[in-house]
Amino acid sequence: MSDLLVDHFRLKAQPFGKQLPDVDLWLDPSRKLAVERLVGAVTNRQHALVRGDPGVGKNCLVRAMRARLSPNQFRIVYVANVTVGRRDFYRQLSLALGLEPRGTAAAVFEAIQREARASWTEHRIHPVLIIDEAHLMPESTLGHLHVLANFDMDSSPLLSLILVGLPELHDRLRLGVHRSLLTRIPTLVDIQPTTPDDTAAYVTARLETVGARPGIFASDALIAIHELAASGHEGCGAIAEGAMRVAMGKNEQQVDRFAVRVAFKGTPLA
Repeated sequence: MSDLLVDHFRLKAQPFGKQLPDVDLWLDPSRKLAVERLVGAVTNRQHALVRGDPGVGKNCLVRAMRARLSPNQFRIVYVANVTVGRRDFYRQLSLALGLEPRGTAAAVFEAIQREARASWTEHRIHPVLIIDEAHLMPESTLGHLHVLANFDMDSSPLLSLILVGLPELHDRLRLGVHRSLLTRIPTLVDIQPTTPDDTAAYVTARLETVGARPGIFASDALIAIHELAASGHEGCGAIAEGAMRVAMGKNEQQVDRFAVRVAFKGTPLA
């Protein structure tokens, strides 16, 4: 969104950018509860599975969890490139932990175990490994995660795994070859699509964050955003931003349903 648009609606900044700090993320009541469950799982040094359709806010949920965890007690490690084999997966995990990945896959894995153990025993800092887009993991890599999740004969886990992915990830974990991993994950966070009221509250909250005046979006425009975005916050932001641009092009101060539909046609969602 251009500075011209910010000026047109008299905003302090762009309302739907991704630069929003973790602590300022807006969550509806169901997602607030989901964050509480994730924080509870990690605090108890457990693993969790976060599943949901594209655009429903899985990463937003994980970011909100991260904001709740003290860096003095938890060490967050985020892995996004999961389409690699087991050896390369552990190499990038080593780099994320500040280790030099040397030797065989077994040696790299052993180094990760030692680092996780030392983090807890020496500093009382619990590592939290967030694996994004986990449904894309190759079978060999996904099938080896149960070893990473199983320290000291499953009696004292030295890190928490947070697997984030589409619903098919859970389907894969139900298969016999991955059951050993699934049985070690006590917390399932299932993110459901938002309601029309949630969408309206989300758009309003993002606008309020940048000092917008009330009523920039007409009520029927907010309903249209919800319908066209397929109940996901990511789509909401893109459509809302585009609709504001359409209104600006017509020198209007309020975004109506027509502007939303025009904006929608200019997105990949159409």
